[in-house]
Amino acid sequence: MPVLRVVSYNIHKGRSATGGRESLADLRLGLYGLQPDLLFLQEVQGRNQVRGSLDAQHESLAAALHMQAAYGCNAVHQATDHGNALLSRYPILYHENQDVSDHRLEQRGLLHGVVQVGDVQVHCLVVHLGLLAGGRSRQVQALADRIQRLVPAHEPLLIAGDFNDWTNRLAPLFVEQLGLVEVFAAAPQGSGEIYRLRRTVTRLRERMAWRPGQAMHPLPELSINGLARLTPPPRTFPSVFPWLRLDRIYQRGFAVRRARVLHGSPWKKLSDHAPLVAELELP
Repeated sequence: MPVLRVVSYNIHKGRSATGGRESLADLRLGLYGLQPDLLFLQEVQGRNQVRGSLDAQHESLAAALHMQAAYGCNAVHQATDHGNALLSRYPILYHENQDVSDHRLEQRGLLHGVVQVGDVQVHCLVVHLGLLAGGRSRQVQALADRIQRLVPAHEPLLIAGDFNDWTNRLAPLFVEQLGLVEVFAAAPQGSGEIYRLRRTVTRLRERMAWRPGQAMHPLPELSINGLARLTPPPRTFPSVFPWLRLDRIYQRGFAVRRARVLHGSPWKKLSDHAPLVAELELP
């Protein structure tokens, strides 16, 4: 079976990290260079009646990358809308967007697509969870209910996106209830995130992030051999100086060959999030 290159990226509606300029053209070039097989995108504008260059972003990216696209509209405004998108180099057999909005100020959805890879159907869910912990928990439960209802246990599954889970409290649900594995916890040692900051700065940042009553160690994830490995998800936000661990790729039914987060140029200028890249092989 082929090794799939999977990318998860919050593209910030096609605007730069600070929002001051359009970045969609440079983003197309960057993604083209990655040669992804599956793209899980968040904050994608499906409609922009003010700036035509930012309109139908999923279609623009799909055309440039020679991929199929499915779009799930979540937030609708007078002149624009945005949501999640799934782009695939393989045929998208089916897609559906499920509204999981917790309140009217945060419109969220789960985009569920089924992709045909050879003779295997791969379930792909693109998520962008809410900012409040209670809402995230309810959205994850809706996600779990959907998977248990619609995804057969023997079929491969990918869930990727912006989880807004900076405390990493949702990980046990994915591991224990759904049998999922976060890719950085399962990747071979040494293939993951490369930190460009000095070690002293990294240690200082870890200390500053701690609060009384908070565990000093990250929650364990499940590695590919079934053992727990204390590998936290990578820091992805803000892209200029990554501090928070917001983005994830969870998988079931794959062997993780490599996982990395793309820091530095040009990615720190293209969006306020850094993209995740994983290379996954079907057995």
